[in-house]
Amino acid sequence: MSIRGIDHIGITVPDIEEATRFLIDALGAELIYQSVAPEDKNLDNEAQQKTLRLVPDTTITSIRMLKLQHGPGIELFEMHGPDQREPLRASDFGLQHFAVYSDDIGAALKRFNTAGGEVFTTPQPLDFPMEEGAGNCFCYGRTPWGSIVEFITWPTPMPYEQETTLRRWKP
Repeated sequence: MSIRGIDHIGITVPDIEEATRFLIDALGAELIYQSVAPEDKNLDNEAQQKTLRLVPDTTITSIRMLKLQHGPGIELFEMHGPDQREPLRASDFGLQHFAVYSDDIGAALKRFNTAGGEVFTTPQPLDFPMEEGAGNCFCYGRTPWGSIVEFITWPTPMPYEQETTLRRWKP
């Protein structure tokens, strides 16, 4: 197979400094590198508009690659342009959230909240028949710029594992 897995997810943020600080504080992310800095003058925004299908007159001011302890990278884009909108709602088409696995979901939610995130509920049991098990639970929250993050843990094997040799990715 030519596809091995997800390399990174891209998130557009209104302020890359605040978003970087939040992801470090809330999720323990680490900054790997910055590919575009605000002082860079060599970025061809017209070419980027074609490459990413951006709204005309959008400018990219910063791009950074971060990593969590395990899993794909998080590429942050700070860009500004006409008619920017809030992030998608879960009921809209398109990517609606990213999920992080935690061995201690309570501590992860506390850290997320302390860093400025909004947690929607207490952890809820994974109650779909193929996912349920003692301690298996999830919870959603929102970053300060509006992206949705799911926190998930499943310390107990899931029932689907009895029916297939395929497995969900788990760090």
